Amino acid sequence: MSKQTMFYMKKCAPIFSMLQDERRQEITQLLFENRELSVTALTEKLSLSRPAVSHHLKLLLDTELVTVRQEGKERYYRMNLRPALTYLKNLTDSIESDIKQME
Repeated sequence: MSKQTMFYMKKCAPIFSMLQDERRQEITQLLFENRELSVTALTEKLSLSRPAVSHHLKLLLDTELVTVRQEGKERYYRMNLRPALTYLKNLTDSIESDIKQME
């Protein structure tokens, strides 16, 4: 594998890691369907404690899969898929290039 492919694999690994957890999958699905939700709304929809939801959201924020905005005392989260999709597309393009070089 090329250095470029390895670079994009390393960039994509945290994305895959975040999305393998079922609760984070539920959170991302809700955010995608609703465009933007508060921690309170996510807590109600998921029947999870506020600390548990906040923990998952922090992990998703750390990998830049979600963004947050503050309005008063409430924080609103939304999906931020563009960077992840760019890394995934670059990874598949790089792998295809590696395969062509092997043929």
